[in-house]
Parts: sequence; structure tokens; C-alpha cells
Amino acid sequence: MDHIEPQKTGTTDIVVLNQEERMLVNRVFENLRIYSPETMVGVATRVMDLERLSVSISRYPSMHEQGVLAGQPRTTETLIETLCRIGDGERMLSLPTKAVLGQGFLVAKFHAFSAITKVATNSGFSDKDIEELRQATLNIMFTIMAEDVYMSLLDDPNLNSDVRRDIAESLAELWEHRLDQHVTSVAPVLDAVWTVRDKIAPNFGTMIGTSELLLMTIALDESWQKFISQRLSREDVGHSLEEFLFGISYEDITLIRKELRTRNMSAVGRDEVADIIGHKATMSNEDPRIFYRAYTQRRNNANARKRLQATGPKKTIEDHYLQFIFEREREQRQHGNQ
Repeated sequence: MDHIEPQKTGTTDIVVLNQEERMLVNRVFENLRIYSPETMVGVATRVMDLERLSVSISRYPSMHEQGVLAGQPRTTETLIETLCRIGDGERMLSLPTKAVLGQGFLVAKFHAFSAITKVATNSGFSDKDIEELRQATLNIMFTIMAEDVYMSLLDDPNLNSDVRRDIAESLAELWEHRLDQHVTSVAPVLDAVWTVRDKIAPNFGTMIGTSELLLMTIALDESWQKFISQRLSREDVGHSLEEFLFGISYEDITLIRKELRTRNMSAVGRDEVADIIGHKATMSNEDPRIFYRAYTQRRNNANARKRLQATGPKKTIEDHYLQFIFEREREQRQHGNQ
């Protein structure tokens, strides 16, 4: 294999490579054909493995398939109703097989693109090609994360029922093709905020909502600007954004601020943070795995606070932002129908 043709898919197939990813991989093949044919074969093998995995998983029943199991009808509607009704504890054994296996496909795809990016970096590819591969890898990670966020939002008992249904429908569609319509708009924004945190919050103890943050939002998309202007005043959103920006937990931030008051200081540099909380903040943006690990830590902490009824954010900033997007989309549809 030295060229990836457009995938011949049915309406229920998992998409191995979208158009942008296919163009990137073909460009990698073209460069490696001259630079290192042996390496090209290795990359091609990775892609073929993904194709075989996709074909196997796509043989399982579609999210849109209608049928009867043990006398009970199974349709897209019953799937969405189930997702809206059941909680996290019972969800795993209620998920469609294609949904469970499809997550493994995305992880395999993430590993494949991570490896391809390393090959490109070590093979003298242009900075532009390497950055595009990095962004593609990041988008795959965000697709994995989107599934987690959707699940988390569905567990919120206070979520509007119509928005809950919209999220369940998006989750079912993500399971069907392993693509998510929101990733292309959300990923660049969260990546940008993650990347420029040094400029946003140069000192721990600085309050969120400073001019640095407001100036930064101007450079991002209109949806993020509206999110910041409309939701940042909410306590849970503010605290979750602080966790995201500082790379430490709400509890650590609280400890730092207590220590600052004790020392009669207004702020402390990042190099001094480890001495106070006993570990370093998560700040690196070099590897998408670091972003995902930071997200899961913040999510787990939020879930623990909910269970223990402890103070601090009960959602991650990713939860808040995607919920805002779903709510805004529903409002726009309603206004469009009036």
C-alpha cells in the first residue's frame, strides 16, 4: 500500500480516515517513499490494521438498526431513551457492542497517528506537515474525550431534558461512525487555551477573569467568547476553568491561596508551587496524552466532590463548554423554527 483511496463505506460503517486524515497519510507515504521505503511499509501496515479493525466492528448491529431482542423492540429511539435514563453504574453492560468496541478502535487510531507523527518528526518533514499531523492526533484524542464528556453530561440530573436528548443523539452518532461533529470546532479552542496558559495566568493566585484572559478570548472563536461572557460568572465554571488553566486541583488552588494569605503575598510563581502542594502542576502541551490525563484527573475529582458533597467544581470546563454549545444550538434551532 502506498496510497489511501477514499473509503467505500455504508451508512453504518466506522470511518477509518476522514478526508483530511487521508490526505495527510497520503502525503506521509509520498515523503517516505523516497526517504525510507521500509518505514513507509510500517506506516501502511498500521493503516491496514485500522481498516481491518473497522470492518470487524462495523459488522456489529448499527445504532440505527431496528429489531426485536427477547421480545423487546430495539431502535435508535429506544437507545436514546436508555441513554437518557440509565446512570453510569449500569451503563457499561447496557451499551451496544459496537459502541464498546469502537472506543478501542479510536485508541488504536490515536496510537497509529502518534506513531506517524513521530516518524514525520524523525524523518525531516516540514514543520507544517508535523503540525497538521499533531492536530489530527489531537482531534482523535478530543473525539475520545467527547464520548467521556457526553457520558458525564448525561449523568447530570439537572440537565434540561431536550438538551439531554440532543447529547444522547450525538453520542449514538459518534458510536456509529467514530466521528463527532463538535470536535472540529471545540478541539482548536481548548487546544489554544491549553497552549497559551503561560500567558493567561503567569502567577498562581491571579484571579480568573483578568484582562489577559479576556484579551485571549478575542483571538478564539465566537462560541468561546460567548461562553466566557455568559458563563464565567457562575462559580462552578470559574473554578473549573481555574483548574484547567493552572493545571492543579481546586483543593491545591485553595491551599495555595491559604498559604499566600499566611505569607501576606498576592501571588506565587509556578516554580514555587511544588513546594507548597508537594507536586508540579500539569502544564506541558507537547503530548495529547497529557491533556487527556489532566482531563480525566479533573473529571474524577469532580465526580468525587459530587459523591462527597464537597466544595469545588462538580464539572470540568470541557463539560461546561460542550453543554453550553448544545444549549446554544438548541436555542438557535428553536428561534429558527419560530
